[in-house]
Amino acid sequence: MSETPLSLRDRLGVLKGDLESQFRAVQKSVELALDALFEKDVKKAQEVIDGDEAIDARDVLIEKGAVSLLQEAARQADSDLSEHDIRLVLTIVKVNNEAERVADLAAAIAEHVQSIRNLDERPPTTFRVMGNSIIGILENTNRAFARMDAESARIVLASDDTTDAFKIAILREVEVGLAAGKHTVDFAFALNTIAAALRRIGDHCTNVAEQIIYVATGKIVRHQGNKWTDPIEPG
Repeated sequence: MSETPLSLRDRLGVLKGDLESQFRAVQKSVELALDALFEKDVKKAQEVIDGDEAIDARDVLIEKGAVSLLQEAARQADSDLSEHDIRLVLTIVKVNNEAERVADLAAAIAEHVQSIRNLDERPPTTFRVMGNSIIGILENTNRAFARMDAESARIVLASDDTTDAFKIAILREVEVGLAAGKHTVDFAFALNTIAAALRRIGDHCTNVAEQIIYVATGKIVRHQGNKWTDPIEPG
């Protein structure tokens, strides 16, 4: 006896769940990359790099699932997908792309472990604080997406200034250490590159938060004058 096919709305729920799992895997990748960096653990770093292939594969499957869902909805005159559901499908495609890029940045951080493992210097404490902050932002972003919670998404947007401040503080600390002869040029370059990667991860999280607000409210937010606007109607 054949199983009853899932409705489009049920398929959408499965697709959203797949993306939530993907985002958790991406967060773990970032966590492992930072652990590898501070422990100078090449094996952990390689685990992040190797794991990126699986994340890329899931990225493709999620996108194909979203496209298939939209194609099926277009064929069905009586599709059970609402306007909200359509917004969610489109957002899944965008968020899926953001998650894949975060995973790429985790792999990029891991690739620097090999270059600094034989150096005496260790990343400054501020670096670890920034890393922990980014992990917290990733957690909040995934939670906001799972619940489609616009208020939680706005908290993610509010973290943008903090991430920027961390990056500036780290770059200044590295510059001072380099000028004082505490850091080698190679080490300073690696730290600058990693700090920039962490900042970009924060940017991807705010991009996701924008999409969550759009799905939950039908409204959009904009970054203007160094601050985020209140949600407004499109157009």
